[in-house]
Amino acid sequence: MPVHLPTDLLNSLEGIEGFDKESFVKLHESGEQVTSIRVNPFKSSNVRHETPDTASHVSGLTSHEKIPWSDYGYYLDSRPSFTFDPLFHAGCYYVQEASSMFLEQALKQTVDLSGPLKVLDLSAAPGGKSTHILSLITKDSLLVSNEVIRSRANILKDNILKWGCANVIVTNNDPKDFQKLESYFDVIVVDAPCSGSGLFRREPDAIKEWSEQNVMLCSQRQQRILADVLPALKDGGVLIYSTCSYSSEEDEQIVDWLRDELIINNEQLIIDPGWNIVSSGGGYRFWPDKVKGEGFFIACFRKEKSNNKGTILPKVKPDKFSRQELEVLRKYLEIDGLSFLRHGKMLRAIPESLLAEISFLAAKFRVVNCGTEIGEIIKDKLVPEHALALSNILSDAVGRTELGYEQAIQYLKKKELELPGGSMGWTVVTHKDHPLGWINKLSNRINNYYPKELRIRKD
Repeated sequence: MPVHLPTDLLNSLEGIEGFDKESFVKLHESGEQVTSIRVNPFKSSNVRHETPDTASHVSGLTSHEKIPWSDYGYYLDSRPSFTFDPLFHAGCYYVQEASSMFLEQALKQTVDLSGPLKVLDLSAAPGGKSTHILSLITKDSLLVSNEVIRSRANILKDNILKWGCANVIVTNNDPKDFQKLESYFDVIVVDAPCSGSGLFRREPDAIKEWSEQNVMLCSQRQQRILADVLPALKDGGVLIYSTCSYSSEEDEQIVDWLRDELIINNEQLIIDPGWNIVSSGGGYRFWPDKVKGEGFFIACFRKEKSNNKGTILPKVKPDKFSRQELEVLRKYLEIDGLSFLRHGKMLRAIPESLLAEISFLAAKFRVVNCGTEIGEIIKDKLVPEHALALSNILSDAVGRTELGYEQAIQYLKKKELELPGGSMGWTVVTHKDHPLGWINKLSNRINNYYPKELRIRKD
């Protein structure tokens, strides 16, 4: 579908590094689309330089042209119906715009990813950058994935859940709330709310909402967000700022403002010339007529040294669990290196090394989810949660039932299943060996425990 760009936008881009009006307009009018995915390294083998282990009945997923700036990103030949791919629901990959995967380079070139880190993804929904960060940091690192809009925070939780990691806490807070955490985070990622012009090719309806006035309002909001959250960054810590806007008021001018007003040092990255990414005003522009991706801007900064002492954590004792309870849990998950928390009747697993951090944050912020929800122990038996089935801590000893494609779709629609044979009780159903969720086999029926709110509604 051809996209007709606002004249005011085109005029405002004149003179910006890398802007070629003729090819830029031609690209948008062509109706050409780009589809890309990023595979989950915890669930997909042969990730690097091989065909990703995400090929299913959807022919588009057999493509494996690499996205050059990401170890986990791949272009697809066409856009399939991801809704009807069981491996999408299993969290084997995330559908993400290729340009935004450059976050991987920003992190690799500014941060030592081999050691434990505390990372804040400030405006995280729907979860693309958070799941990417989880693929890059160590298991003893902590990600705080935050979204200020509650409905979007729930979507964020669902996507984090599918990724299967326990070293993450999802919060629903305003940026200024993080001022409580003075000099706490090693990395803060701010994918700022913006006027969205970089996505016009993919979302042409957004053109109706674009105006120069909205660009200025977004620029002011971006400055407020950055000023509010910067106190939470450690001395020597890294701030990564990005937008999907072409407007300099939201890009290069924000870089200048950060350097001049917040006194934070701009970091330069090494860019392969073959990537056709344009260096501009302390940041990096992705023009869709030059790269295979949408419009994107990213810049990196390092906080100067000061006299801040940082946040001191109180000592935390783990919740007590009886030997019998631990034996029940052992049947379902690998408990070594994990601590367990009780939230009412719900049990959650978190890395033992992050107990103090997560307990401290849970007391100060509006928590949507933390760690991995395990389930409830009722009469010495575990009633497992969906999150456990999709998690990286699920024990290999848990019973599994493999589903073919049609059966998997029936399960994901929360329809009745007919599965002859097999043992009674709680069982994980899989497709191509990847868990989809739980069923409970009784003597006379099979109960489908796929979450109602996640079920496929389309036919």
